[in-house]
Amino acid sequence: MKFFKKTSWWESGIKFTCLPNCGKCCNEPNGIVYLSLKDMTRLAAFQSMSLSEWIKRDCRKTLDGRYVLKSKPENLICIYLDDDLKCNVYDSKPDQCSAFPWWNENLKNEKSWNKTKQICPGIEHPDALLIDNNTIKFWIEADNIAEKGVRDIDL
Repeated sequence: MKFFKKTSWWESGIKFTCLPNCGKCCNEPNGIVYLSLKDMTRLAAFQSMSLSEWIKRDCRKTLDGRYVLKSKPENLICIYLDDDLKCNVYDSKPDQCSAFPWWNENLKNEKSWNKTKQICPGIEHPDALLIDNNTIKFWIEADNIAEKGVRDIDL
């Protein structure tokens, strides 16, 4: 993995837990969730839709042609986040969602991580577990794959 330096500042792990009913990572206006073909297929199946129908209803293309989840027009947050900050597709959510907070942009340096801590109460929470560097690397790679996204698909 080219992203990793020989020793990263987070090499000894980071304390984190995803808190129930938090939703702060999804409640960010103008957030972008890049989708892999695997994500798209999983979400379409979860909603008992054909891939083509699901893409037309729930996706949009970015300026560079990658498919991303649509946002709600009234508040620009994720279309799957309900009023109680619960994910309506949690069991089939995109890999990029599962990878949070272990995104490349969040881990590039401690300054970026400290910014992420401001929106994520699960980072260094008293009930948090120490997440080892191999797990962090796994999620960084998942984020890398998701960011590549899907540009061309036969509908």
